[in-house]
Amino acid sequence: MKAKSGLTRFHNCYILRNSKIIKEDLWIRDGKIVNPEQVFYVEQVEADVTVNCENSLIAPGFIDIQNNGGWGVDFSYDSENVEEGVQKVAKALLAHGVTSFCPTMVTSDKEKYSKILPRIQKHQGSQLGASILGVHLEGPFISLAKKGAHKDEYIQNPEKGLESIHEVYGSLDNVIIVTLAPELPGALEAIKGLTSLGIKVALGHSSASLAQGEEGIKCGANLITHLFNAMLPFHHRDPGLVGLLASTTEKQVYYGIISDGIHTHPAALRIACRTNPDGLILVSDAVAAQGLADGNYRIGPQSVNVENGRAYITGTKVLCGSTTALDECVKTLKEATDCSLEYALETASLHPAKALGIDHIKGKLNFGHDADFVIIHPKLMKVLSTWIAGECVYKSS
Repeated sequence: MKAKSGLTRFHNCYILRNSKIIKEDLWIRDGKIVNPEQVFYVEQVEADVTVNCENSLIAPGFIDIQNNGGWGVDFSYDSENVEEGVQKVAKALLAHGVTSFCPTMVTSDKEKYSKILPRIQKHQGSQLGASILGVHLEGPFISLAKKGAHKDEYIQNPEKGLESIHEVYGSLDNVIIVTLAPELPGALEAIKGLTSLGIKVALGHSSASLAQGEEGIKCGANLITHLFNAMLPFHHRDPGLVGLLASTTEKQVYYGIISDGIHTHPAALRIACRTNPDGLILVSDAVAAQGLADGNYRIGPQSVNVENGRAYITGTKVLCGSTTALDECVKTLKEATDCSLEYALETASLHPAKALGIDHIKGKLNFGHDADFVIIHPKLMKVLSTWIAGECVYKSS
């Protein structure tokens, strides 16, 4: 009797590889994408399972690096049911093609960080939900003038650099990104300290000039948090953080952008996309109202009112995150910019993987990469199924 090969073959499909959509089978074994030449010519074995994709498109799984919650859960607020809340969101994200994400905490008091942060552990995804890459800490080291929906009484300066960071957050073991304003006292030292620990730093909620932004990049930052939102508007004599898109800094600057049809005008999307196409990362910046009806919710210490899908700090017209999932953001970007389908999909997969330095294992369908992918209808851009480590974790009805 022939030994089992452990191989799954995805047949009759198109795949997105190296920025091109090609007609080719995808082969999976032990949670990884394998080279079929090795299978055909060396091992000379057949697949145990063949999946007929019926001309669907297979793309790398989406990676959401800024997600505050959803389905009634706010990652910054409920410190009693942290694991259950994260699990609920991680599971619901599978229907939107998200295979990995960064739960995001907004500016909070010290006690919240000490209670919540240790309980959001990095872990591999499964049928229970998307992989958790690490926590994205947005604030409290931000500009009061550009606080957006963040509560001013908790905002502070990182005056002692990394020491200030540790004093507020405690352990950084579960952290992957910190958003801060580079113009604050001690911020540059904090950036150097964080990046020396392998933590990515994003510049945002900031009144920084372009020169201050460039200093932040030189000190190790490589991201901008939700471009255009909570920063100085572009000015031709000092373009501020927006100017980093066309700056002469030596490394690639990545920037999150919320293409929910509310936060960023289609023309602004086109400007960003054409100015620095390789740096564009789609983020949902979703809040607890993601996936639910209009009504009253929370984001950290603030109460939120959602009207017609727009989330505002209660009693104001200050936007506080989005109610739109990442797959919808991909559609909106494509419609607004008329970019290729390949590019739109890579802004939610390859680009975030590169920004986080994990593109050697995620964000691509290359041989040896994690078999995290989404099967979509190429015309409707509808998620048909989601796969993590080669296992089907969601299938549309």
